[in-house]
Amino acid sequence: MRTITIANQKGGCGKTTVAINLAASIAREARRVLLVDLDPQGHCALGMAVPEEQIDLSILDCLLGRIEGQPIELSRITWQIAPNLDLAPAKASLAGLEPRLGDRQDAETLLRDLLEADGKRYDYCVVDCPPHLGMLMKNGLRAANEVVIPVDTGYFSLHGLTRQLTTIEQISERNGVKPVMRILPNQYDVRTKLAREILAELRNRFKGLVYETIVNFNTKLKEGASFGQPITEFAPTSMGARDFEKLARELIAAEPPRVPTPEMLQHMERLARDAERLLATTTTLIDSRRIPTAIVPPVDVPAIPERTVEVATARVAPATAAKPMTPVQPAVPRQPTVRPVQTSIPLTTAPLTLGLPAEPLMPMVVPDVPIKTSMPQPASTHEEIERKIEAIYGVRQESDVVIFRSHRPEAGEIQIAGDFNDWMPHTTPMRRLPDGDFEARLKLPRGRYRYRLVVDGRWSHDLFNPEIETNEYGELNSVVEIKQ
Repeated sequence: MRTITIANQKGGCGKTTVAINLAASIAREARRVLLVDLDPQGHCALGMAVPEEQIDLSILDCLLGRIEGQPIELSRITWQIAPNLDLAPAKASLAGLEPRLGDRQDAETLLRDLLEADGKRYDYCVVDCPPHLGMLMKNGLRAANEVVIPVDTGYFSLHGLTRQLTTIEQISERNGVKPVMRILPNQYDVRTKLAREILAELRNRFKGLVYETIVNFNTKLKEGASFGQPITEFAPTSMGARDFEKLARELIAAEPPRVPTPEMLQHMERLARDAERLLATTTTLIDSRRIPTAIVPPVDVPAIPERTVEVATARVAPATAAKPMTPVQPAVPRQPTVRPVQTSIPLTTAPLTLGLPAEPLMPMVVPDVPIKTSMPQPASTHEEIERKIEAIYGVRQESDVVIFRSHRPEAGEIQIAGDFNDWMPHTTPMRRLPDGDFEARLKLPRGRYRYRLVVDGRWSHDLFNPEIETNEYGELNSVVEIKQ
């Protein structure tokens, strides 16, 4: 089981929203997921429509059970939210755990021990931590294989991120186990200059730690939480759902290879034996039903003294010198008599050459079938080739329509952001064509426009448009000028 802890000491960065929607998105990918709420506010239960007054047992009872020697299994406290998603909820009483732990040596490992004992039936565990450093957050960090730090692209985000990374480093050095740390840009609003600057700074300062996926600002995420539904159920086609789907797949792509269980190995061996038995049966049936495909009519070939034979195209030696060559006649159907073909021509490994007297050529029978010929096509001129290339990729203007076309066969989605749509890429998606290319057709008034492409959430300039300029962030913008 992979344990992913969502943690950040800075409040307001969307930890609970990320935890709920990430867990739901991973569950949509056919993985069994457990969401553990370690925040005494209990917002995970609230965001999944689990009423607190109906929660009899919570994560507090499981943790206290391990201290008191009366363990309570996770299955007794979990709520099924979706077919592959369970919730281990928290209540306000969880805040009283830290005073009861005191100076216990195992105070920081209670959650890890609980998951190792009862979490074997899950593929993933997502842990939502409180927004302050304490024993609950330390439990979440100690249990984690990976730590996801959501960072809202605001003014104080970089300071809180640096402090969180330092805390994780200190805990890891003390315990000797260091989880994988990743940074998730969250609540990103491309329309603001500050958000774009902070995102560029995150990628420059923390190279390799920042996810390729960016969770954009989307009101559907907040509306879904207010209705007690993850984004996968509330608005499965929204931009927020697409962002978390990409994040879940990016996490799943880093899964270690799975080791087959003994049950799987036995099943594979049984399938292999069945396949071999079926193949043997099929081969027997084919052999028993095999019918001769050709019948050789009886031919008497007289013995010919050994001589050098020269093979020539369309030239054969007659069977006997006494019989003249007869024209080829259509075959008359008859019941053939099959018997072995006898010949006295010796087989030698030396190349055969012919030294027979020249004979008239045998008439060749050509079937009366019309032969299709293709007329040579005139070569394209240089101007025609250039027009074809421009028509395939790049940006061009046809009348009052501007056509953007890009060749990115590996991309799942491409959007356009520019001066003409207030730099909001989700408003201008490119359409995938049958040949795998992407195209967008826009009606733009006369003027000069800067734009960029968003390929699977990653911004870049248009590789097929040579008109570029550097923007204020040190990156490249593509430029198109519309002339009416």
